[in-house]
Amino acid sequence: MTILGAPASAPVATDRTQAAIALVEKYAAHNYSPLPVVAASAEGAWITDIDGRRYLDCLAAYSAVNFGHRNPEITAVAHAQLDTATLVSRAFQSDNLGPFCAALAQLCGKDMVLPMNSGAEAVESGLKVARKWGAEVKGVPEGRANIIVADNNFHGRTISIVSFSSDPVARHGFGPFTPGFRSVPFGDPEPLVAAIDDNTVAVLLEPIQGEAGVIVPPDDYLPAVRALCSEHNVLMIADEIQSGLARTGYTFAGDRWGVVPDVYLLGKALGGGVVPLSAVVADREILGVLHPGEHGSTFGGNPLAAAIGTTVVSMLARGEFQARSAELGAHLHRRLQGLIGDGVLAVRGLGLWAGVDIEPTSSTGPQTGREMSLRLAGRGVLVKETHGCTLRFAPPLVITAEEIDWAVCQFAAALREA
Repeated sequence: MTILGAPASAPVATDRTQAAIALVEKYAAHNYSPLPVVAASAEGAWITDIDGRRYLDCLAAYSAVNFGHRNPEITAVAHAQLDTATLVSRAFQSDNLGPFCAALAQLCGKDMVLPMNSGAEAVESGLKVARKWGAEVKGVPEGRANIIVADNNFHGRTISIVSFSSDPVARHGFGPFTPGFRSVPFGDPEPLVAAIDDNTVAVLLEPIQGEAGVIVPPDDYLPAVRALCSEHNVLMIADEIQSGLARTGYTFAGDRWGVVPDVYLLGKALGGGVVPLSAVVADREILGVLHPGEHGSTFGGNPLAAAIGTTVVSMLARGEFQARSAELGAHLHRRLQGLIGDGVLAVRGLGLWAGVDIEPTSSTGPQTGREMSLRLAGRGVLVKETHGCTLRFAPPLVITAEEIDWAVCQFAAALREA
């Protein structure tokens, strides 16, 4: 039973916590800057640290834990599958792969599924498929294909992906970069019109830009992109890795505008918060361009992941999580918008997903999203900043209205401390 009341004490550098953090700092590459909270267990929307303090998780592992920590329906399937088979590679067939691919294809309204592991793998796979489709179906000369992306995108951090990133931190020192990409402003179809040419094979977009600050485009934008792609015989690729699978109150964020892409890129919540699982989903004329030996993954579509993925798809097919996200998301946005003018500049988002811009200065001087995240952690609420003074709120979809109210109250108190 969830007990709300006094906030958790501030993250304290106990000997145990210090030791745990020091071990990571010494032996793990410093590619993250985590908050000083050392998780030991988690359930539903709550995380407990190694000293027994409890925190309301309002990040949900960047939407990978949409269905809550240790969701009982998902973990039951995982436990059962551990007693049968976990990995055989795609060198052999496995009994879970077919049902998973069939269920996910049906959920997406497409013909075929290419199972992978991480979200970045799904994006890389989608890029390869688009180029191969361009060469074999559209007739683009070998090596001449171009793919259009959006400014301020976030699709991962592989070499090819950072090659078309506009984030200097993601790019600095990692060149030379992969050619063949053009970037245009997000939310405006006119620059896209000018960027498309005969060698354009795809337009890759996040329907809502997450890492950029939960940026929701104008209502006419995605329909215009869809029309342009159809007109010019260009694949529309929707990166729904973070925005998809009920996060926005819809199965896919594009559903909000009635837009169906040619290719879905899925990940994060597809693995139920238990295993890495991602997928490229498209019709046969697109994914059918891949032949044996041209692409692969040792772990992609493994029996454990496929069993969990099938369960996730069945949960989504019921519609309950989409409904929860829509209803509770409206409540979250109402509560957060009530703080505009009291330390909050703007609130954006859809469903249980919000980007919140805070005042960059306070009575005590400049403040950042990082500082506010630390302040909230001290009050028992876990969020993470993005781009300076923007916070992301993306709790598991099992959160309750009471828990949302409590989290927003802690946020309001943290703003008053500034």
